[in-house]
Amino acid sequence: QVQLVESGGGLVQAGGSLRLSCAASGGATSAYGMAWFRQAPGKEREFVAGFNWSGHNTYYADSVKGRVTISRDNAKNTVYLQMNSLITEDTAVYYCAADRFRTIRVPTVLTDYDYWGQGTQVTVSS
Repeated sequence: QVQLVESGGGLVQAGGSLRLSCAASGGATSAYGMAWFRQAPGKEREFVAGFNWSGHNTYYADSVKGRVTISRDNAKNTVYLQMNSLITEDTAVYYCAADRFRTIRVPTVLTDYDYWGQGTQVTVSS
């Protein structure tokens, strides 16, 4: 069973940057499709960015494309989400998720993911 722990959230001004980390234990991030989701107050959890298990395919939500980069360090068993040019609409709890199925595509639906972290709060002030 994979355990995921997010970190790196915080309060940042609009236009600023943050890098979120997702440390995995109990399994190698290189063996899973990995993704970041977010949930703003009063809204449903939504897909932000992800890559399939091989890392060859990545996918970004339109709302963050060009501002966000997902990456992983297999040696550290950690997945990152670099977020630049943050806007107030990026305020949310950010969750890391892992998909145990080896697919070519990048899953974007919550139910495609088997393991979840507890989330880290990102607040962007204007």
